[in-house]
Parts: sequence; C-alpha cells; structure tokens
Amino acid sequence: LDSQHSQDVNPVFLQQLRELDIPEEAAKQALLHTRNVSAEEAAMYYFNKLENEEEGDDDLMFKMVFVVNMDLAMGVGKVAAQVGHAAVGLYQALQEKNSWREMAWKWDHSGAKKVVVQGTNVAHLLELQALAMSLSLPTYLVQDAGLTQVEAGSRTVLAIMGEEEIVNNVTGSLKLL
Repeated sequence: LDSQHSQDVNPVFLQQLRELDIPEEAAKQALLHTRNVSAEEAAMYYFNKLENEEEGDDDLMFKMVFVVNMDLAMGVGKVAAQVGHAAVGLYQALQEKNSWREMAWKWDHSGAKKVVVQGTNVAHLLELQALAMSLSLPTYLVQDAGLTQVEAGSRTVLAIMGEEEIVNNVTGSLKLL
C-alpha cells in the first residue's frame, strides 16, 4: 500500500515542500491528504495540522542535555563557552542523518529545551556517551584546544539529544549545574 501511495506524490510539489524544511514523510502525507492539488495546498494543510498538534500534548518532546566535566577547574565563562561549542557541534552533527535532521526540527519547533547537568570526570562522560550511542542518541563530545584554562585535548562537555524519556535513561539521575 505504501509503495502505491508514494507513486501518487507529485515529485515537483514534494521538492517544493522539502525546500520549506518540511520533513519528507510529513510532506508526502500532506500531499496525499490534499490529493496532490498543489504544493501550496499541502503546505497549508501541513502548517495547520502542526498548529493544532502544538496545542495537544501527545507529541513527543525532545531535549538537548549538556554534561559538564566537573573534574576540570573551569570558570563560569569557560563552562558557558564549552556548552556553546557542544550545542553547535551537536546541531551540526544532527544535519548528517535524515532522522536526526527531523529530530532537530521537532526539537526546534517544540521549544528547543536545553538542560545542563554535572558529570564527574572524563571517564563518566565517556560512559554516558557510550550509553547514549547504544540507545541511538546523537552525541557530541567537546575536546578543548587548551588555550585558556584546561589542558589541550581535555574533554569538557558531552552533548546528548533525543526524545526526553530516552535521554532521561542516560542523564536523568545527574544533578543540574
């Protein structure tokens, strides 16, 4: 049934919707629901549906968590800069896979929740990263250049992104910074 449906989707309209940053599956669904009349019709359908969904609470919530290596003596400004590096690095990494791009889009459009927590040391960060990766969560580990307060190559912050419930399996027990 699905392969039949995908043939019904007008590829030109689909491309136009993708250019509006509408995820591919959602774009196909919108075109099918509006009987391929036009990209405009499908876009209207999609954005109206999105607005209505935002009012409901059944959508999955996503969050980005930053685990700071508390073993390093970093000042507040240094920690802030390292968390910034982690956010940018992870966001760039999210662009590498379609499913991650879609997650980033959903996260962005549902408040872009960010939480900063305390990690014990580098071994702890690596352990959390391995656990996150085993759950297919995207991660990014910042390695400092060592120009200011910490040694070159120091792992300062681990960023993890994903559906809130799954991320909580990794970082839920850690204290807020």
